[in-house]
Amino acid sequence: MCRSPVSPPHHDSDHVNDGSVQAIVYILTSGRRRIPAHAKILAAASPVLESVIDRLRSSEKTIPILGVPCEAVEVFLRFIYSNRCSEEEMEKFGIHLLALSHVYLIPQLKRRCTKALIGRLAIENVVDALQLARLCDAPDLYLKCMKLISTSFKAVEETEGWGFLQDNDPYLELEILKFIDDAELRRKRTRKHLQEQSLYFQLSEAMDCLHHICTEGCTSVGPFDKEPSKIRTPCSKYSTCEGLQHSIKHFAICKKRVNGGCVRCKRMWQLFKLHSSICESPDTTCRVPLCKQFKMKGQQVKNKKEEARWGLLVGKVVAAKAISSLSLPKREHEQPMSLRDAMNNHVSVAC
Repeated sequence: MCRSPVSPPHHDSDHVNDGSVQAIVYILTSGRRRIPAHAKILAAASPVLESVIDRLRSSEKTIPILGVPCEAVEVFLRFIYSNRCSEEEMEKFGIHLLALSHVYLIPQLKRRCTKALIGRLAIENVVDALQLARLCDAPDLYLKCMKLISTSFKAVEETEGWGFLQDNDPYLELEILKFIDDAELRRKRTRKHLQEQSLYFQLSEAMDCLHHICTEGCTSVGPFDKEPSKIRTPCSKYSTCEGLQHSIKHFAICKKRVNGGCVRCKRMWQLFKLHSSICESPDTTCRVPLCKQFKMKGQQVKNKKEEARWGLLVGKVVAAKAISSLSLPKREHEQPMSLRDAMNNHVSVAC
């Protein structure tokens, strides 16, 4: 049974526009209950109710609020008076209160309802919540519903709400499917971007290791004019440095070399070229092999398209080198791409 949430005092005036806080109107609910409320308080809380009250004649003191349970109207009026709503009331009437807050333009209640409904989202009610969010212009709730449907689409397809949606709102169904497709494209782009960044970081690290090997020496390879120490501890980037040392040894003794079609030598050749492209040392002081030759060769006229692609790669490796100095602690937790894969893929990424 409906009970009145407010108890406005009795008054002698029947005119609802007399400006007094004591002017009374009656809210008519779907259960044909008449709930008394102060006209001025309703008008102050809602511009829609204010407009309705201004249009009332002195003989008309009833405002119908239909289509929702009588108890939901009581909770709605109680919120207007006290700006409070219990968790139990929100759980029971949250959907109705969101609709009322949207229709009567009460943003405080709308935010409360949106937050409460987001917290109670589940596979079983997500389609209904999405339809409500769309009708009531609740973007936060709409986005949460879309994300839940996107990540649990197979389970959502089995619900009654999805079946009803397919039969009665094909436009929203299409909207959902498009959102899922867009989300998958975003995930693919993100994965591709992360793979590319891993590639550039790996090449940047390889440049550091190459310089380190050719100037200081590491466990088995050192500068050409010095014998490597017999006892040398691995450096901090030894996982990359070790592979480079093996490649340098192979490059030094391989009889096929680049012109003969040795894939391993070609990768090493590209690393030497990449080093020369980012090396800022004078030609006479750089200890990395072929650095001076590549710099001189780079001054000659070449295929512009190929050079543009190479320049793009060089720029991204330089950027990764700068970023790595700031984000190294974070990158230690990432799974690095192998140097071989990086060199195999760098041309396609540079495109």
